[in-house]
Amino acid sequence: MKLGARMLKTGLAVAIALYTASLLGFPSGIFAGIAALFAIQPSIYQSFQTIIEQLQANIIGVTIATLVVYTLGNDPFVIGFTVVVVIGVCRYLKMGDSTVSIALIAVIAVMEATEMEVYQFALMRFGSLMLGIFAAFLVNLLFLPPKYESNLFLQIDRITSDILQWLRITTRHLSDDPSLKGEIARIQQDVRRMDQTYLLFSEERTYLKKNRLSKARKLIVFRQLIATTRKSFDVLKAFHHLDERIKSIPPNFQTALVQELDKVIHSHERLLLSFMGRIKQKNDETLHAISEPDIPHLVETLIEMYQDNENDDRLIFLPLASQLMEYHHHLTHLQTLLHSYQKFHQNEKLEFLNERN
Repeated sequence: MKLGARMLKTGLAVAIALYTASLLGFPSGIFAGIAALFAIQPSIYQSFQTIIEQLQANIIGVTIATLVVYTLGNDPFVIGFTVVVVIGVCRYLKMGDSTVSIALIAVIAVMEATEMEVYQFALMRFGSLMLGIFAAFLVNLLFLPPKYESNLFLQIDRITSDILQWLRITTRHLSDDPSLKGEIARIQQDVRRMDQTYLLFSEERTYLKKNRLSKARKLIVFRQLIATTRKSFDVLKAFHHLDERIKSIPPNFQTALVQELDKVIHSHERLLLSFMGRIKQKNDETLHAISEPDIPHLVETLIEMYQDNENDDRLIFLPLASQLMEYHHHLTHLQTLLHSYQKFHQNEKLEFLNERN
């Protein structure tokens, strides 16, 4: 979920919780607002899970607090002791931090001094907290629902474009080392966010069998898209690591290396563009005939260089050739998946964002 959308959802959930608590006449409706703050989640599925967990936390907090008030009172030290007990129970049940926080809020809310009967006061506080949780769930469900499918492909497209651009620059020795090092760190963070978006998309539940099968196919495609992007990133890191050594090898090998890498880069770009509909589908070269990199020739060139100078350590470039071959294998598999998807599931359109922000 983007920061702006989450901020808007959080504010809206708090407002709805406070307004509804006021309409229903709950005392201290602020607890409903606090519960709404903790209940906002990045996906509908996680929001539903939060309701279950926080319902359990509320029951634990309210029940323990009510029993303690009846037996020991609500002295500040007693409240502190109750907080420790509730934390221990929640940790034993392996609840998350936000869930534990809700349980503690329930304890403090119930043990507040009041002239009302304790059980009545506890029920009202429990209702206020659950009101905030349900308000957050409704906001997640009805307002600005996350579009993980389109956001995920946008991330894949953007990250892949950055990687391929830097690959072209690096293989031609045009990159500045500190700049590339910083870009690699940035891309690594982007890859982690991409993985998180994929996880959120995979967690979203579909209830119709037809939709479940469609989503399962999409998940397979996205998984291979991500795997191919990761492999291109591995190749970039390998080139960055060997950049200075590559400059010292004969020009004919440098030329061959650049040519073979350009083939797989071009194939990767063409697959993405075709899948997004930016290349005419009638073009036979969109998802077919990926240029085969001549890796055996590349390895043969390396061995010839090593035989010419046995004291040289140019065999360290063999893993780079292997990385290039793996990259090509990932692209070939991706080509097969995309071709099958477009041929047999034409009605299942992936939701792409129209604009690349």
